[in-house]
Amino acid sequence: MTTDNRASEHDSTTNPALAVHVSQLVKRYGDMVALDYFDLDVNQGEIFGLLGPNGSGKTTAINCILALLTYDSGTIRVFGQPMTPTSYALKRRIGIVPQNVAVFNELTVTENIDYFCSLLVEESIEFVGLQDFRKFRPGKLSGGLLRRLNIACGIAHKPNLIFFDEPTVAVDPQSRNSILEGIQRLNQAGATVIYTSHYMEEVEQICDRILIMDHGRHLALGTADELKNMIDTGERITIETLDLADSAMAEVRALPCVIEATYDGKELDVRCRRGEHNLTDVLDAVKRSGANIGHLTSRPPTLNDVFLELTGKALRD
Repeated sequence: MTTDNRASEHDSTTNPALAVHVSQLVKRYGDMVALDYFDLDVNQGEIFGLLGPNGSGKTTAINCILALLTYDSGTIRVFGQPMTPTSYALKRRIGIVPQNVAVFNELTVTENIDYFCSLLVEESIEFVGLQDFRKFRPGKLSGGLLRRLNIACGIAHKPNLIFFDEPTVAVDPQSRNSILEGIQRLNQAGATVIYTSHYMEEVEQICDRILIMDHGRHLALGTADELKNMIDTGERITIETLDLADSAMAEVRALPCVIEATYDGKELDVRCRRGEHNLTDVLDAVKRSGANIGHLTSRPPTLNDVFLELTGKALRD
């Protein structure tokens, strides 16, 4: 699905199948345009990935949706209703798990969750696996456990819509896996999830659809496979070889299928366009030079390739 036909996906701003509808949202900070006629539709019951480089407008968009920021123009509806600072009934249906851990250091695990919702403390503790840490204060928890406490506080009131803002930053693989599995269980129980992360493999693993944005604009929308099909990048080929001549390197770079080729004296790395015979063409060029070939790999494009092609490789603040 491309940006050209996204508006036809939902014809009505009160579509009951939508958890979130954002249309033509504009937000300015003085002369800077943070959101430039931004559109977003999130279906009820999906895990929706919202991606963009630092400064792309993700946080601004989320804060506008949550009515934490005013905006210049546009429409925001949550579960078919206008979202305003006084939409208290709607806000009770929303959970937020922020990137920066938001818990009370002077309270225990149980007391923190009780502060956010006293009715479902035990259920939330069990859901995130903190049964053995009920009496611990946050300062005594590891990074992974602290993240799980952060999640428990955000979901303790059983929200219908949950925003997860980079919930796995700086945690070990075991904690990351536990968090991702927990998010999927929440979704299976009926919650709609909006998920932001810079870990592309996570987004590809759990998200039903993904929107990539930059400079406050909607760039591309679709499943991970649909997004990969939008770019020209095909497979990436790596060949171990210690004796690749300059002439062979020039021949590889001249192949019509090759976008970029680099050689560090040990490994040839080739980024290709889409094609059926890329591996054969590259391998034949290397063989003709008489170079000895070691280990060879070929992998399809990744979501990270899509992200970099759409948003560029320049470093962001």
